[in-house]
Amino acid sequence: MALIRCDFFAETLELSTSMTVLLPDDDGPPPPVLYLLHGLTDDHTAWTRWTSIERYAGGKGLAVVMPEVHRSFYADEAYGMRFWKFLSDELPKVVERFFRVSTRREDTFVAGLSMGGYGAMKWALRDPSRFAAAATLSGALDLAYIQEYDLRPHMRALVARVFADREVAGTDEDLLHLIKGADPAALPRLMLRCGTEDHLIKQNERFVAACAAAGVDLDAGYGPGGHEWSFWDQHIQTVIDWLF
Repeated sequence: MALIRCDFFAETLELSTSMTVLLPDDDGPPPPVLYLLHGLTDDHTAWTRWTSIERYAGGKGLAVVMPEVHRSFYADEAYGMRFWKFLSDELPKVVERFFRVSTRREDTFVAGLSMGGYGAMKWALRDPSRFAAAATLSGALDLAYIQEYDLRPHMRALVARVFADREVAGTDEDLLHLIKGADPAALPRLMLRCGTEDHLIKQNERFVAACAAAGVDLDAGYGPGGHEWSFWDQHIQTVIDWLF
């Protein structure tokens, strides 16, 4: 595998940014690609620093793209930059221009942890024709609840910066709303894993229930663990095995 730090100018953000990319080093056909999203307190290097993602992906001949979106909730910020536009529109074009990866839906996947789990599900639900599969690990999956009920000052300030007076509930930022209106037949395969000691488990349970109510197939599972890298290192292996 080649491990590449790619620094480039993002037109959407009007900003120089970075991504970490893993590429298989064989000369076969363009490899499948996993867009792997980071959490709220992480950056584009986190997955390679805290897990063995390079080894796991290499065993499957899988390219992995890990972009940088700061603390944006993968949204177009009210007071900031257009990170949703960057992720969903510009980034895939940059990746396809810079790197030899497959562009076929059946070879394109997205996954993430915590805030990145939310981003992965939002991307898959809003643009289902792009992906064959999407997975969330310990996802912050009920952003409307966070906006309304998370009283921690730093979280209220963050949500206010990203969304200002825009209400999340009932919009395309609300995963439970997106699930309710989804066509189950058009969606990619979906997976969810969350630790039984994770502080976000109730949000994950609400997402599972919403999928069941909407008739959306979801490979959901819980196991020992908290909101921690040991859990994510274990279960990104589960995700990669499931993708194939």
